[in-house]
Amino acid sequence: MNPIDANKAQIDQVLDQSIEAFHMYKHTSPSERMKLLSTITKQIEQSRTQLVAAAAKETNLPETRLNNELNRTIFQLESYGAACQKGYCLEASIDQDTLAQPSKPAIRKLLIPLGPVVVFGSSNFPFAYSTAGGDTASALAAGCSVIVKAHPAHPETSTIMATCITAALALCGLPAGIFQHVYGASFEVGKWLVQHSDTAAVGFTGSFTGGKQLVDWAAARRIPIPVFAEMGSLNPVFVLPEKLSLSHAEIASQLVSSFTLGVGQFCTKPGLIIGIKSDAWDNFLAALSALTSSINPAPLLHKGIASAFQNNTAQLLQQPGVSVLAQGCTPSREGEASPLIIQVTAEDWLSNQLLQMENFGPFTIAVQCKDAAALLAVAKHLEGQLTGTIFAREQELVEYRSLISILEIRCGRLIFNGVPTGVEVCKSMQHGGPFPATSDARFGAVGEDAIRRFLRPIAYQNWPNALLPLPLQDSNPLAIPRFKNGVLQP
Repeated sequence: MNPIDANKAQIDQVLDQSIEAFHMYKHTSPSERMKLLSTITKQIEQSRTQLVAAAAKETNLPETRLNNELNRTIFQLESYGAACQKGYCLEASIDQDTLAQPSKPAIRKLLIPLGPVVVFGSSNFPFAYSTAGGDTASALAAGCSVIVKAHPAHPETSTIMATCITAALALCGLPAGIFQHVYGASFEVGKWLVQHSDTAAVGFTGSFTGGKQLVDWAAARRIPIPVFAEMGSLNPVFVLPEKLSLSHAEIASQLVSSFTLGVGQFCTKPGLIIGIKSDAWDNFLAALSALTSSINPAPLLHKGIASAFQNNTAQLLQQPGVSVLAQGCTPSREGEASPLIIQVTAEDWLSNQLLQMENFGPFTIAVQCKDAAALLAVAKHLEGQLTGTIFAREQELVEYRSLISILEIRCGRLIFNGVPTGVEVCKSMQHGGPFPATSDARFGAVGEDAIRRFLRPIAYQNWPNALLPLPLQDSNPLAIPRFKNGVLQP
């Protein structure tokens, strides 16, 4: 499938329809939005066979993985709909003291939708982070209209998914303009979408280069808008001495499985492994090497990723102090990649900013520190990350409290004795982190709190009760939880 890029006039028309639909959709109730999201899941389920076949053809991903990802996509839509129905995301609040002398104004506040949201899907998740993925689901739950730019790597998959959403809107009796779908492999299409005056926010999952460009375009507008970009991460793993001496083989097995999962094409892949030189560290490296060397090559998602992986790997191998620790079996076909671990000392890593570059694919770096001070120096030098992992005995964490403190300000999620791959969809999940992992560390792209990205607060002072939004009226007709004079009223 070779779709034609949208032109400027078409983008203008799409945004005109989107803003018109938004002015209707923003007044829908949480129940109506939940119904829409639920109807979308039914349409997706009916198109499962077609969707999986198209995605398998376009992405080199196996059908089992794609079916699991489609299940996750359906769960996201349902869970965001349920969160919308509960009403917590509205953060309704009423402050009214009728006994105060002199009298005080009655003030009521809630969160309202921002407006049309432009979503740029990811290449490595054709379902869960793409056309009907988390950004689209959370924006619709917030009451925003959505414009999705189909990812050039899987346009047919995106088109089928867009058809499911369009059908759901029709079944729910809602305007078609609430969801729009456009194509665009050129930078111009993305720029037009971001800088259109009716665009209120942007959701993005992808590379740092792409995300940063969207941030810059949004900031250059006459009226800047927020861009919620998830741009990748090294996801550093710190293996502490006592734990390593007890479990080096087990930890090695976990990490090799994690950094090669999905041919290393996960934003939470552990791309940096840090430890202190010792016999246990040497045994650990030997175990990593043995496991990695036996892994067969596998195809990457598309030619663009394969080319970038090859070029980035060649560049990293040329850096001072870098050597190959282990490499999988040699690829025999174009577009395949073998897992690779390079090693470097802490001194060389600290002196070379290029070694903080994410290499998207089955690749990781082992950083050898001479002592605990060097390990902490590596931690302090890290840029913002989605995750940080510590393998340790519980009592070691007391000794390394400074490491925890450092990682708390550099990471969005801290993992103890586990791997970062696998992002649970739940309210307590934080899938975001300080720049450059994401463009706004206050928000995450997974779990019901993702809805808050596309909402903003508005307060009503001394407003007639009948003219207030339903969530703020005295009788609480939506029966949602609200704060009353600072106390949560369930």
